[in-house]
Amino acid sequence: MTLADLQIGGRGRVREVAGGDDVTLRLLEMGMTPGAVVELVGQAPLGDPLEFSLRGYFLSVRRAEAARVAIEPV
Repeated sequence: MTLADLQIGGRGRVREVAGGDDVTLRLLEMGMTPGAVVELVGQAPLGDPLEFSLRGYFLSVRRAEAARVAIEPV
């Protein structure tokens, strides 16, 4: 399961961030590290980008970027 699979209000714990490029590094720098609990709080009218709550702040990312983050349900 990935962050892109969550429904609004759904939560998950980050297991890993796939890839080895600049986007992956940026996601890790923004707090999407293993063990972080993330909640989907909203999405744009056409479904992209997605807004998440994690570590006390809100983060919006594209659906394709959210699909890189593997999670386990909380």
